[in-house]
Amino acid sequence: MSQPTIRPHRFCASPFMPAYLPSDASVGIYNGRMYPWSIGDDVNEKYWHLRRAAMLYDVPETPIEITGAQALQLLNYVFTRDVSTLRVGRACYAIACNPQGGILMDGVLMRLGENRYWYVMAHGPFETWIRAHAMRFDAEIRDPGSWVLQVQGPRALDILASVIDGAMPDPFNYFGVAECRIGGQAVFVSRTGWTNEMGFEIYTGADVDGPALWRHLLAEGAPHELGFGGLDSMGIRRIEGGIFDNGTDIDPDLTPYAAGLGQFVNLEKDDFVGRDALANADRTVRLRGFVCSSITPERGEQVTCDGIEAGVVSSATWSPQLDCGVGFAKL
Repeated sequence: MSQPTIRPHRFCASPFMPAYLPSDASVGIYNGRMYPWSIGDDVNEKYWHLRRAAMLYDVPETPIEITGAQALQLLNYVFTRDVSTLRVGRACYAIACNPQGGILMDGVLMRLGENRYWYVMAHGPFETWIRAHAMRFDAEIRDPGSWVLQVQGPRALDILASVIDGAMPDPFNYFGVAECRIGGQAVFVSRTGWTNEMGFEIYTGADVDGPALWRHLLAEGAPHELGFGGLDSMGIRRIEGGIFDNGTDIDPDLTPYAAGLGQFVNLEKDDFVGRDALANADRTVRLRGFVCSSITPERGEQVTCDGIEAGVVSSATWSPQLDCGVGFAKL
């Protein structure tokens, strides 16, 4: 059967796709961006390549830029943790909640300058939400037009040393951020990822030559066995690694406490969105990981305990490492 033609009217392909995307790829839409879920390769083979060497992934994460004299005050108002101690050149995980204390968005906040931040957000309507709150502050929100790549796996930092123009950032610890050039193109690089493996992410400029950057990474990473594939192998590893997906595992029905993320809530700081609700919220963790010895449960499948319905599966996969089904369930 022939594949349908996708009309990119309300979403856009990444600038890297011309370098690798086959005509029979399986793509999804995330924040108005296409992403390659599968490009027809062996997902187990790519999973093990990720675990033993390194993989290059074209991911649909979406950075937004927050600048201005009161950028920090705005961010401390919309995020549940205190971000005032975040230094330039560092990043942190940050959650935004609605007034009822439910999780609206999670992502990585990077401080690029004294009054310049990027928030790399997951799928969801966060940009319009923070724009509305920014009207109260001397702060501006804009889309920098950045696209994101991830290099993940135990050889990732060796690959970074090979692909970067000049010396490696020093220091470049976990959650570090650095401005540099790769293949002659200006980018930001962060020591972050979505696999629970060693890795880094590349954030491009709006004028990136995507195919050139993609080819440069693969050519210079070849001595370290850098491979590439769809996000299906990454999806397996993120569940194994205990990483939640916003809109799938966590959503406005869960508070950070219910998701087991209470350490990212600071009730001691000044007022922030959802603070009153979180101060009185139940602390019971409702989002739990599970293993299943013989099958891979489906998303939405009921979880029972002693014959009584106790919750629902939010995401699951077969773990090649554990040789069993693994996933998350909302109880």
